[in-house]
Amino acid sequence: MTDTRAPAIVSLERLRASLADAGLDLPLDGAAEHRENAAAAVRQIDDYIRPRLADLDAPLLAVVGGSTGSGKSTIVNALIGTPTSRVGVIRPTTRQPILVHAPADAGWFASDRILPGLARVRGTISSPGTPASAAGDSPAASRIHELMLLAHDRVPASLAIIDAPDIDSVADDNRALAAQLLAAADLWVFVTTANRYADAVPWKLLDGAAARSLTVAVILNRVPPGAVDDVLPDLNQMLAARNLADAPVFVIEEQPLDDLGMLPTSAVEAPRSWLTAIAGDRAERTRIAARTLGGAIEDLDRRVGAIADARQAQLDWIAGVDALAATDYQAAVDAVDEATRDGALLRGEVLARWQDFVGTTDFFRKVESWFSRTRDSVTAWVLGRPSPVIDVETQIESGLHAVIIDEGGRAAAATWAGLQRSAAGRTVAERHPELAAQSPGFTDAAAVMIREWQGALLQLVRDNAGNKRIKARVLSAGLNVMTVALMIVVFASTGGLTGGELLIAGGSAVLGQKLLETVFGEDAVRRLAAEARRDLQERMQKLFDTERSRVTAALESLRFGSAPESLRRESRALLDDVRAAAGSDS
Repeated sequence: MTDTRAPAIVSLERLRASLADAGLDLPLDGAAEHRENAAAAVRQIDDYIRPRLADLDAPLLAVVGGSTGSGKSTIVNALIGTPTSRVGVIRPTTRQPILVHAPADAGWFASDRILPGLARVRGTISSPGTPASAAGDSPAASRIHELMLLAHDRVPASLAIIDAPDIDSVADDNRALAAQLLAAADLWVFVTTANRYADAVPWKLLDGAAARSLTVAVILNRVPPGAVDDVLPDLNQMLAARNLADAPVFVIEEQPLDDLGMLPTSAVEAPRSWLTAIAGDRAERTRIAARTLGGAIEDLDRRVGAIADARQAQLDWIAGVDALAATDYQAAVDAVDEATRDGALLRGEVLARWQDFVGTTDFFRKVESWFSRTRDSVTAWVLGRPSPVIDVETQIESGLHAVIIDEGGRAAAATWAGLQRSAAGRTVAERHPELAAQSPGFTDAAAVMIREWQGALLQLVRDNAGNKRIKARVLSAGLNVMTVALMIVVFASTGGLTGGELLIAGGSAVLGQKLLETVFGEDAVRRLAAEARRDLQERMQKLFDTERSRVTAALESLRFGSAPESLRRESRALLDDVRAAAGSDS
């Protein structure tokens, strides 16, 4: 590896790491296809781009591929001059890929420099006289993840040949392996026949080869005598339509095989000479390697763009669901806030307990003349009554708690219903069934929040008793009395009450406010009420935000390491670094 390629290697590794963390777990449209594209991109980096980027002078890899029964193994055997791949009528015949190389190049292929996912197995050339039908190992499906290495002196140095499984095999693993091998090729020898050259599957792969600027040769096999003039022009036209007009086409007419199941050497002389000429010309090998590498990286960049778009779609969906959950829980906050404004919390038992405490006009008269009496007489008046102020505080606490719990349940139910509306949402719901209801600790957390708010009100009253005179008044009435009066003022906007409740609650608010104003003054009471309401709103917001964070956390697990724009930048950086390296090497 030259120093000029070091930045490209760094960029490549960064891009590979991002692609390996593809994410795309949500079943959105096309997500499965994009996940496979990301996995295929990682395989191509490992199998071809990384090793070729590291060394343009390494031996070229020519993959012989084609459709079932096109005669690939027979042609490979003929190119080498001896049976190396088993041939036969049972399909698929080629399951284990076979790589044949010159003895001098053994070190290039013994390691996992290329195709690291395939285990290396060193094979031996069949003994002379072995028929092609018995050459090599039997086609065991269990050996598909092994790469058989064979050394033969008839293979030109600096070039290796792989006999690949059928691209349209009935076995899924065979098709996947064939595609992987073709993606790892520097050049592709495409084998077809006169009656199958127009099949759709091979041409789909040829389109991919053209997109990667792959060097391609075509062997048109088993052409009936006299048919070449009909078939060849059509085949050339199809190649030209796919920007493969420069691909050489070698014709092998239909002919009998010898006793070992071999084609005569003369039948493959043209493709053999083409491969030998490439192997013997270092400049041509470098040109092919650089062209294929550049095409592979350009193709990778196109794939990355599509994967980045798919990632953005996933992030947009996650953000949309998170926003809907935020809306649901904010609606709960607003509903509780409204309940504390419209007098709803002063209905029923709260009103009754407050009336027990304040009485009617007798209490009002006492407030008017409260501090014209001695402290002892006021204290005696307060203590001489039953102590219902604690009951009022408890009832307000219970009412507020009930509203919070009810709205928390509504928010959880609304978010859960939203998840059920799409396949992606149902995936999240299946992974996080706990989101169907409030969190187990929500009830206790709400109770703690209310008690802490009441304690803050108590401290607020104490902190605002600035001079000795006000402190004396507060102590005379009692801190709890003042705190409850402040809660009544905060909650007694009467928009939600009617009839007798309106009169009672309105009067109750006036009495509570009058008591506070007698102690603190009118401006101070307005400030205290506003501060008390603001404090309650902030605490409620925090409580419901914590509850909503369960949804955010569930969605967070669906995110991935590299953002879409970061992925695009990494791909562009790789292209720039490779072009810079190519320019310095030329």
